[in-house]
Amino acid sequence: MHFTSEQRLDDGVLERTFTLGDVPGILWTPASASVSAPVPLILLGHPTLGLNKMYPRLLGRARHSAAEGFATATIELPGCGERPRLPALGAARADMRRALETGEPLSDEIIDAVVLPLVDRAVPEWQAALDALLALPGIDGPVGYSGGVISIGVRLALVEPRLAAAVLFAGSFVPRATFEEARRITTPLHVLLQWDDERNDRQASLDLFDAFGTEEKSLHAHMGGHTGVPQHAGDPAAQFFTRHLKK
Repeated sequence: MHFTSEQRLDDGVLERTFTLGDVPGILWTPASASVSAPVPLILLGHPTLGLNKMYPRLLGRARHSAAEGFATATIELPGCGERPRLPALGAARADMRRALETGEPLSDEIIDAVVLPLVDRAVPEWQAALDALLALPGIDGPVGYSGGVISIGVRLALVEPRLAAAVLFAGSFVPRATFEEARRITTPLHVLLQWDDERNDRQASLDLFDAFGTEEKSLHAHMGGHTGVPQHAGDPAAQFFTRHLKK
């Protein structure tokens, strides 16, 4: 991990950008973190819009988490932002856009082609980032995961034993394989759902929640569209992470 910039924000949070190989990322650490008193870590997932576009929202989430005593980190997704494009993934997304524009139902094949290659590439990168982040002074487990493409969160919760809890944002298109993976998850989950999300198949989100095999799962649904998540929705999520990540 190579740090490329560093700044102390007005609330005392230390923001550092980094690269891990060719993967850029950002780490936010609360002022309370120290070698003698390390803080838990939350990985901040995000959609495929790129870190630059998502930065304001990620920073808000990072500040809120820092106030609760958590470090947070995020990395750029494969083929997004300034990373090299993935031709096959671009072609699959074009097929999806055409289907949506013409009102055709999305086939399982199109959804699989758009989502699964991203999951296959992103999850090992998240794990490599986790290796590097947990080696830093002032940061320790347990580790949480919050938000982003839900199929990435499901896969990470399934394969990463260091993940003690996950907050998932219901939405995006869900491949058939993700439902199978969900049934094998034992990690505690807290799921946020926007009831009128124009970008989300509500029934698919409810079916996925029902499929999760973990003994501890909660679903918080709020009225409103994709960008209408109420500010208070973060309070139960913060309590969920505090319960599972604070020693």
